Amino acid sequence: MILIMSEEFVDKLIAITGKRRELVHGTHLFYQGDRVKKIFVIEKGYIELTRHQIDGKSIVLQRASCKTVLAEASVYSDIYHCDAVVALSTSIYELPKNAFLARLREDDDFSNLWAAHLAGEVQNARYRSEILSRKTVAARLDGWLAWQGNKLPKKGQWKGIAAQIGISPEALYRELAKRRP
Repeated sequence: MILIMSEEFVDKLIAITGKRRELVHGTHLFYQGDRVKKIFVIEKGYIELTRHQIDGKSIVLQRASCKTVLAEASVYSDIYHCDAVVALSTSIYELPKNAFLARLREDDDFSNLWAAHLAGEVQNARYRSEILSRKTVAARLDGWLAWQGNKLPKKGQWKGIAAQIGISPEALYRELAKRRP
């Protein structure tokens, strides 16, 4: 139910944005510390939200792809707390933040869809956290598969699964090879 409502919200958001942009692989949509002026929805492609730590390391906090609202928590912030790095050439829709907030104030149905979307994102974050707490590659893959309805994406997208579950692509490939009939 939450997934359906989230998809409905993203479809409505795309319908009101009006402005579409193309982004090239390797570029930044925004940087940590930039002012939040727009809301972004991914049409196609892939963007990673990367936060830089004090010790120089970085962590990917979101891997946004098709029909994903990028950095949705930034709606309630003045600045971005991450870099948005274009990991694959990407098409986005953008909407001024002030127009988005006005729509939330004026349209109860839109506000309810936004709340359902955010609830779904919290559920997804909790599920990812639970998967990452598992000790073995097999257990992490089992958790990911259960979360995704026991469906693997096309072979060219498997590296993304490895990144999501915190293992190397090679470890994932070995586990998948063990499971072949």
